[in-house]
Amino acid sequence: MRLGMRMVKGLANAHAATIVAVRSDRVFASVDDLWRRAGVPVASLVQLAEADAYSASLKLARREALWAIKALRDEPLPLFAAAAAREAEPVAELDEPAVALRPMTAGGEVVEDYGHVGLSLRAHPVSFLRDDLHRRRIVTCTEAMEARDGRWLEAAGIVLVRQRPGSAKGVMFITLEDETGIANLVVWPKVFEKHRRIVLSSGMIAVRGRVQREGDVVHLVAYHFKDLSAELAGVGSRDGSFPLPHGRGDEFHRGGSGPDAREPKTSPLAARDISFATCTSTP
Repeated sequence: MRLGMRMVKGLANAHAATIVAVRSDRVFASVDDLWRRAGVPVASLVQLAEADAYSASLKLARREALWAIKALRDEPLPLFAAAAAREAEPVAELDEPAVALRPMTAGGEVVEDYGHVGLSLRAHPVSFLRDDLHRRRIVTCTEAMEARDGRWLEAAGIVLVRQRPGSAKGVMFITLEDETGIANLVVWPKVFEKHRRIVLSSGMIAVRGRVQREGDVVHLVAYHFKDLSAELAGVGSRDGSFPLPHGRGDEFHRGGSGPDAREPKTSPLAARDISFATCTSTP
């Protein structure tokens, strides 16, 4: 699977369109070839490199591409200004020797993907924590949704959506995601108030609760939460929070944490149509 350049955070549509138009004549042979022919700013090439856009076409890993771009400048140095004017196109000032850069870890690559594209085609971030979660007897989201009615268990995942419809009388619905799928949580008002900080601020949580099945509708009724944001931040061996994109339906991250008058008047336990495609194939 390939992702379009429109997914690259910060890349101007005009620059992406220029690259596509120039590429239609012939494929690019190198980053320098792309820079010369497309004439887009170096900053745009950096944005593409950070999004790992050169790995498939130019066989350049993220770090290698960023290193190659360091030899380019939007403005030619004074000694090369005349030559640039005569050729009517920018000229690379440096001919860099080949450098063997240390490859990034698999987790680090996924962290960068999320930071610059908002998703990853490599692996799901929770998959790097699965062994530790298994040792703690935390099941996958799919296992939780397939468990028998009434079973008590603990599941964990990245928080995709937090919703508290006005018709739900204070009941919150949360959608978690891991490498296996999604799990739908029901959080009663007293449980929400007890764990308010974790529920509203955590990027990844573990939840202990009881499975509730009503026909094809399955929820995990939450009773206890744990904040796993620190574990998620450790993916890729880096400090700071994991750069998670929050779904458009996440009320907390769109500016509200309470009932939203814009929400449709639906039953609090009605089946929720939540679709979220997760790709785990290698580009």
